[in-house]
Amino acid sequence: QAQLVESGGGLVQAGGSLRLSCAFSGRTFGRFGMGWFRQAPGKEREFVSGISRSGQFIEYGDSVRGRFTISREDAANMVYLQMNSLKPEDTAVYYCAATTRSGIVIDKNEYNYWGQGTQVTVSS
Repeated sequence: QAQLVESGGGLVQAGGSLRLSCAFSGRTFGRFGMGWFRQAPGKEREFVSGISRSGQFIEYGDSVRGRFTISREDAANMVYLQMNSLKPEDTAVYYCAATTRSGIVIDKNEYNYWGQGTQVTVSS
């Protein structure tokens, strides 16, 4: 069983930046593709970004492309989400997830493990 723990959320003003971190343990990190999802109140959980097992393939949701950057550090079993130019509509609980599927996985139902989430609030 893998465990994922997110950190780095908080309250930030519009235009600001935050860096989310996800610590992975319990399984071999390099065998998992990783993703970030978010869920705002009353909305479905949506894909934010994904990175393949090798780190070679990266994808972003349309609403964050150009502002967010995903990365992984296999030596530390970590995945990060750098969020710049934050907007009030980015306010949500952000979840880290791991999948055994290859490539980039956008479908949340294809992820095997999830973290507990970290709150990001962007004030206007």
